[in-house]
Amino acid sequence: MHKAVLCLCMVLLCSGFKAPEATEKVTIIVEVDQSVENFVDRIETRIPRLEVVAKYDTIFKGVAIKGTAGELEKLARLDTVIQQYPVQTYKTLKEELPSFSTDWIRERYDLPFTGKGVKVGVIDTGVDYSHPDLEGSYKGGFDTVDFDDDPMETQGEGETLHGTHVAGVIAADGQMKGIAPGAELYAYRALGPGGMGSSVQVIAAIEEAVEDGMDVINLSLGNDVNGPDWPTSHAVNKAVELGTTVVVAAGNSGPDSWTVGSPATSSKAITVGASSVPDEVPLLSIPGERRHIPVQVMLGSVPWELSKKYPLIKAGKGHDELQEARGKIVVFERGDISFTEKAIKAFQAGAVAVVIYNNDEGIFQGALEGNIPIPVAAVSRDDGEWLLNEGGEAGQWVETLMSQAKEEIAPFSSRGPVTTSWEVKPDLVAPGVNIVSTVPGGYQPLQGTSMAAPHVAGVAALILEAHPDWTPQEVKAALLSSADLMTQEENLYQPTEQGNGMLDIVESIQPELLIESGALEFGRIGDRFFRKQLPIKVKNPTEKQQEIYIERPSLQPGVSWRVPSVISLAPGETKTANVEIQLSKAFVKPGVHEGYLKLESNGAQYQIPYLYMKEDAEYAKVTGFELTQSTGRERTLSYRFHLTEEVDKVTVDLYRAGTMLYQGQLMKIDKPEAGLVEGEIQRTSSDLAGPYLATVNVQVKGKNETYTFPIRFSD
Repeated sequence: MHKAVLCLCMVLLCSGFKAPEATEKVTIIVEVDQSVENFVDRIETRIPRLEVVAKYDTIFKGVAIKGTAGELEKLARLDTVIQQYPVQTYKTLKEELPSFSTDWIRERYDLPFTGKGVKVGVIDTGVDYSHPDLEGSYKGGFDTVDFDDDPMETQGEGETLHGTHVAGVIAADGQMKGIAPGAELYAYRALGPGGMGSSVQVIAAIEEAVEDGMDVINLSLGNDVNGPDWPTSHAVNKAVELGTTVVVAAGNSGPDSWTVGSPATSSKAITVGASSVPDEVPLLSIPGERRHIPVQVMLGSVPWELSKKYPLIKAGKGHDELQEARGKIVVFERGDISFTEKAIKAFQAGAVAVVIYNNDEGIFQGALEGNIPIPVAAVSRDDGEWLLNEGGEAGQWVETLMSQAKEEIAPFSSRGPVTTSWEVKPDLVAPGVNIVSTVPGGYQPLQGTSMAAPHVAGVAALILEAHPDWTPQEVKAALLSSADLMTQEENLYQPTEQGNGMLDIVESIQPELLIESGALEFGRIGDRFFRKQLPIKVKNPTEKQQEIYIERPSLQPGVSWRVPSVISLAPGETKTANVEIQLSKAFVKPGVHEGYLKLESNGAQYQIPYLYMKEDAEYAKVTGFELTQSTGRERTLSYRFHLTEEVDKVTVDLYRAGTMLYQGQLMKIDKPEAGLVEGEIQRTSSDLAGPYLATVNVQVKGKNETYTFPIRFSD
């Protein structure tokens, strides 16, 4: 039987079947072993009451025929008929009206503003402005990849959808309603096929957006340079100075610290991490075992809603044909073939669900292409191997339990702090897990800080509609002052995980208090006795008197705080007060120290993150290493990297990738300063076409640290 027909049969079996009456008109599909045209002629001559609805001669030879059940029964007597299939009514395997996080937010809070009149620029992969939910909001833009005024998403080879998804969260106005459906949407395509682009294109897009008068810019892009001195971070700072509110995604390199990358490291940007919203999470359980395995449903999968117990079957990486998989959960190892190919194999073999476990440490994110009728989920390597050992090989059946998941920081969300400046990032967090939004041709769920940032950009548009004269600093202060701290198992997440906390839309639009000074970043402790004052600037935007009380942080050995006892603010008044910290270095443990300074006014609670660091912490000294070869006669090599601190010496050696043959030392720099390091090297040998590995060795305080970066020189 043809595979396409086999799939059709299995879907019919899953969807159920009701026998028709003899006089009831139905449609069936008939597969034949002769010419389709000859068969149709034969039907019209011998059984004229039947109606030929459609003909098929590509996937298989057959026709769709409509008639009464009694008349259709005569077809079975024809020797040219191989098989008959009942026809069912199908619907998309995704919900016809998806559950949009933005709809939930707007309905929950009954937002009185839509962002009307506010210009929002999306710097991304472009936008499908022909999407029915975006065509009304879209007002124009520019393409810094092809340098024209058509910022459409890449189509065909290397096609993209990211920018359209981001744009929908901000300003969709159709079946989906974005956070700010009344905003004026502009698109700036800085990332081309495959979602790739350079800092040159990103900076050009920022410049275009500022020149076009954008009130808000959203940048759901970034790199791994954890430092404030990269050109894109400088460009963002300049855009804010010129009056544009800039929102940037923190990155998806969590849960480790020091993973926020440029331009999210910009001190003036609003950097956004990702959180999940409360939801039911499926857990796999084996009878008699206390351990429960959480499954992360892949993007594009149908929900995991199994209500019975099922056996497991091991399928390796999916190279072999599946045997005896009907009615079972197929467990694959990640690798070699795509998630979609694995899922299709399992579905065609009659499986009820698919679990794919990682081939490396930890959990992973996955996405499916097309519609797979059975759920597909990811688990860690440890969890997958345990399931197979305790379930599959032991003959145990697995059941699904549903657990109520709490609101929490997404594990992939990048964490701070920022090297060199020792700043707290992200500034706040917003929903970024399984966010359904617009994509070319429809809707799709995606997750990442890329999805969290446009929630905040949309709220920034609402704030500017409500307060059109506010500066970017005031918009940022409103968002951060009103954010709600998140906890994990009764303990607060740290500032470098959540910043000021979860986005609070209503409070940010009409804040009772503006804390304009941001986080208290005391920097690195070098002296034996350390003392530093930092200002906190507060503004009363209301028409009532406010008394602000500040609570000292909990006492720690060798640390003391001085804070004002009370700050009195008249309506509309702004005041600045100082907070001082004193440290005795001998009593303070090495590493990053962070927490919150807590404030109270008129019964409302507020918080200001603080951070200081003693000596070194576990962060990379070199990030973002780039090496490019000129095409001129002089054959110069241009290099650029970020150095997190001043070191004794940096050397760079080049090796041929694969063979690891040594190609020589490229450079040696003595006593380089922290920040952006760049320059040129004169190269007299032949072209360096092909892939290489650059090893960067750093000598600091008598220790050596080595970092490896892949390099490819074009022909």
